[in-house]
Amino acid sequence: MRPETLLYPTPKGLFCEAGGFYIDPVHPVDKALITHGHADHARSGHGEVLATRETLEIMAIRYGADFCRRSQEAVLGETMTIGDVTVSFHPAGHVLGSAQIAVSRGGTKIVVSGDYKRRRDPTCLPFEPVPCDVFITEATFGLPVFHHPPDADEVGKLLTSLRQFPERAHLVGAYALGKAQRVIMLLREAGYHEPIYIHGALVKLCDYYLSKGIPLGELRPATVTAKEKPAFAGAVVIGPPSAFADKWARRFPDPIPIFASGWMLVRQRAKQRGVELPIIISDHCDWAELTDTIREIRPGQVWVTHGREEALVRWCELEGIKARPLHLVGYDDEGE
Repeated sequence: MRPETLLYPTPKGLFCEAGGFYIDPVHPVDKALITHGHADHARSGHGEVLATRETLEIMAIRYGADFCRRSQEAVLGETMTIGDVTVSFHPAGHVLGSAQIAVSRGGTKIVVSGDYKRRRDPTCLPFEPVPCDVFITEATFGLPVFHHPPDADEVGKLLTSLRQFPERAHLVGAYALGKAQRVIMLLREAGYHEPIYIHGALVKLCDYYLSKGIPLGELRPATVTAKEKPAFAGAVVIGPPSAFADKWARRFPDPIPIFASGWMLVRQRAKQRGVELPIIISDHCDWAELTDTIREIRPGQVWVTHGREEALVRWCELEGIKARPLHLVGYDDEGE
């Protein structure tokens, strides 16, 4: 069957009429299949939600146990029938529980990647290439200028700063789901085993990662009183980027503002945020990883969603691959 009749964009999100469901809808719907727990993809208020166990549990943490009327766990790699289509979930490598969703009918298979990355991440399963007729890819960093350096080099910058400025608190901005835990694990793997202090907004999700056997090491609350302030000299403090604009961040001794994001490759973005030490660590693919993934999967068509759609569509066309932008709205770079 024609892919455009199997899955197509609507104001609520990608819709599969034959299955009666949406994938990552931006408004409440009767039945939603969710790729991962970031708020721009996983919203509350749906009638039914099908997602991996981790994504369902993360949604419950973020929205409460009643985030939907009914939930169902999708087991990675298992095929299920929904209406007149078959569906399966496959690891996306983005954050804990993240999945690509394959939708098949009449000999046509479409894979919705959601958000994904190809780099090793000690906090989640790696991306699994899935052969398909149509690959729907994000393009958050879909421009040739985006080439992210090795993660170990970026963590090395932080460790060097800790040695050079032992009297200063190192405040790392990292999103609460996925990025914060990944930065912690990268520090641990680099040999940093001191206590790491975390903002209250990170506690529940870090506790959840710990409950899943991810060894984040000793984490302490980043609560500061005048008496405790000296203890944070030379310490690593991790919090959501939003916390760095309020009084909380100014309580620490001579803090160094740091932000872990793929966007830190753009100097103007770092300057606008007042970042003293930009750390280029992304939970999305850079340009080379996007194009290498498409070459590896070799789909008949590529549909490009949120991000820099036009450049990736043009690259596909030059490679002889049929491509089109989907122009979906309501998604952002929360995971960055």
